[in-house]
Order: sequence, then structure tokens, then C-alpha cells
Amino acid sequence: MAASATLLSFISMCIVLAAVPQCLGRRGKYKYEPNWPSIDSRPLPSWYDEAKFGIFMHWGVFSVPSFGSEWFWWHWQGKPLAPYVEFMKKNYRPGFTYPDFAPMFTAEFYDPKTFAEIIDASGAKYVVLTSKHHEGFTNWPSKYSWNWNSMDVCPKRDLVGDLATAIRNYTKDVHFGLYHSLFEWFNPLYLQDKKGGFSTQTYTLDICLPELHEIIENYKPDVLWSDGDWEALPEYWNSTEFLAWLYNDSPVKDTVVTNDRWGQGTSCKHGGFYSCNDRYNPGTLQKHKWENAMTIDKKSWGFRRDAQLEDYLTTDELVAILAETVSCGGNLLMNIGPTHDGRIVPIFEERLRQMGDWLKVNGDAIYASKPWRAQNDTKTKGVWYTSKMEGAVLSVFAIVLDWPITNQILLGAPKATNQTQITMLGYSNQLQWKQAPSGTGIVVTMPTLNPAQLPCQWAWVLKMQTV
Repeated sequence: MAASATLLSFISMCIVLAAVPQCLGRRGKYKYEPNWPSIDSRPLPSWYDEAKFGIFMHWGVFSVPSFGSEWFWWHWQGKPLAPYVEFMKKNYRPGFTYPDFAPMFTAEFYDPKTFAEIIDASGAKYVVLTSKHHEGFTNWPSKYSWNWNSMDVCPKRDLVGDLATAIRNYTKDVHFGLYHSLFEWFNPLYLQDKKGGFSTQTYTLDICLPELHEIIENYKPDVLWSDGDWEALPEYWNSTEFLAWLYNDSPVKDTVVTNDRWGQGTSCKHGGFYSCNDRYNPGTLQKHKWENAMTIDKKSWGFRRDAQLEDYLTTDELVAILAETVSCGGNLLMNIGPTHDGRIVPIFEERLRQMGDWLKVNGDAIYASKPWRAQNDTKTKGVWYTSKMEGAVLSVFAIVLDWPITNQILLGAPKATNQTQITMLGYSNQLQWKQAPSGTGIVVTMPTLNPAQLPCQWAWVLKMQTV
């Protein structure tokens, strides 16, 4: 083990056993202490709340079979499911093992610059790549994953490092982030700790924590998206000790944001932003910053060759999810799965570019916005609100998901004044409005436009001032 990992193990064991006074005595030097009240007191770096929209990418050995989901190995040999077992029987020789897929993870078409350009075109302000999923394969040349990483076997390159460099060199203001699974389904050290009721920490100290330090120190991600924590308590993972180091002494201590998956019982309770559960979208304003991590492919985070067109969310649906998420104070982390040979397939690319086209017109309603006093409209369905201070003026944005058939839309939430002005993002003229006949809300007349004149194709944003 490297010297830094040895020191890490020593410090971790000091804290766990509370047996070395000089180790414990150092806590006073740090701003954040290794306990949840202190960790949770750290303000979330402002860039994250302002970003609103990010791209998730699940990529690994599971991208080779690209069948069912990224949990392929587990569904085949962990807790077998019939479709996975039958798929292997029909298509692969007897005795074929999951590691036999690794030489096929070739990534020969992987062009990090192209990835960066597509991500930038999507309008996303951050990207989160899987550094390691539950299969344990690391997408970087980890010293702690011998012969089960992207350098020792195919694709013989540092996938993480290449993308980190491309994002920083070829995008305007996209933050680079990494997903990391704490546990590994079949790692013998983890299984040994698990068998003993997690009374030992061999896997944590020899694999998990050294890997975390490695990706933070080598790639300096602004997002650390933790997962795979649910089988063991945070004490097993030494989560608070690691987070105290991350927030106090790491090279990204001032910029990094983390989620809430740091051990059994921490989800939706501790950490930077709350991811709670996959595809978390409460539909109401939350007290704590949260993120809706979801997939364009409704059934999988990894690429699936067996996906049908109906399995993909449309751009219209994705814009609606973005509007609802941001209105309720969340960020949207939208996932795609690259292929084993290193491509972002056309349907994913199309969705990303179309989201970017929408944001080019309507980004003022999304980026750096804040929730308004109402999240969705009280009279008309499919209208979500955001707000933003523009100088001394508060602008309120109504994101209208469906163009009204009558060309007039009733908004129940705004209270108009004689100075109220309403425009549509992407359209230069002011819109006409009047008080609603009921006395509650306003009726806005949408502009008369043919399809070629519409500022965008999916949802339309009304900007209201002095309401």
C-alpha cells in the first residue's frame, strides 16, 4: 500500500477506536469536525445551485453486454433473474465469466473532445461520470484495482482523466464530477467484512478510502456522487472522517459538492445535496437542496442494445421534468449511457442537443433562478414558476408546457399591478394581459405565430415583472 493510504488507514483507525490521543487531538485544527452536525453545517458552494442542470454518464464493463441494465452482473450471478441467465446461455460459451467481458470494453471510438462538445451543447453546467460502479471496475488506472481497471485491460486508457481534461479544455463553464460506488458486489474483502457483520474494515481501509483519495487528488472533481452505501452504516465507511478531510484539506475543499449516500440511514438526511432515491422528484418545494438524478432511458442507467423507442423519454417530457425540478428547488441530473466502443448514440445526442436548444432561449428561467412563492399554477395545469432578481427587479417566469388552444392562458398565481409587464423569452414584443374575470389571476394572450416563428419547440416561458 502507498504511504498516503497507510497514513489514511492509521488516521481512520484512530478515529474508529478512539485510542490514540494525538490523532483525536488534531480535530481542533479543522473547520469541519468528523460528525454529521458539523459536516451538514457546511454551506453548499453556490455554483451548484446556480447550475440547475447536469449530465450523468454510466459507463463500464456492463456497457459490453448492454442488456437489461447496468446491474447485469448481479442479475446474472448475484441474485439471478431469468432473462439475464437465458441471455448468457443463448449468446455466450459455457464457462464464460463476467471479467471475460472486460477485453471487449474497447472504447475505440471514444473521443473525449466530442463528448465535451455534446455536453456543452446540451446546456448542462456539470457532468458526472462513473469512475467505478458496483462491478468494481475502475475507469481510471487505480493502484487499488489491479488488473480490473481501464488501463490494465481494455480500453488501455484513462477514461476519467481524458474526459476531465476535455471538459476543462473544450467547454465554457462545465464543472467536472465523478460518481463512485463505495461497495463492490463480489470483492472478496468486502464480502469478508460483510460476513462478519461489518465489524472489520479491511475493504474500507484497503480499497474504498484509498480510491476516493485517489480520484479527488488526481482529477479534482467538483462533484463527488457517492453510491452503493446501503448495506453498511456510515461508521463502516468512515464517511464523516472522509468528508471532514474533503471539506477541510482536499484540493477541492472550496468547490466540491457531495450527495447524501454515505451509509445506511444517511440518504435524504446528511451530506451536501439530497439525492434521496433514484429519479427523486417530489413535486413540491423542499427545505434542503436536492437533485433529481434520472435517465433518458426509462429502464436503465447504462446503454441497452435491447431498448425500444418507447423506452426513451421525449424532449417534451425532459423539458417538463426540468421545469418541475427547478421550480421545486432541485437540480436535474439527466443520465445517458455511452456504448462499449465509446459512442454517445444518436438518440442520446439528439436529446442533449435539443435540451441545449431550449436552454439557449429559456435559460434565464433556469440558471441561477430561485423558487417563487408558488411552484405550479393554481388554475392551469402544466405551468411551473421560477424567479430571479435582475438588478432591483424581481422577474417571475411561468414555464408553460402546453400552448393554449385558445391562444389565451389563465394564470392563477400572479397578482398583477398597473405596472405589470409580460414578455415571452425569445420573442421581442410585450404580451397583452388582463385581470381574470374571477378577479383571481390574469389572462395572458399568447402571440400569434406560425411554427417557424416560435422561439422554441417544446415549452414556452412567460417573463413577468412587477407582479
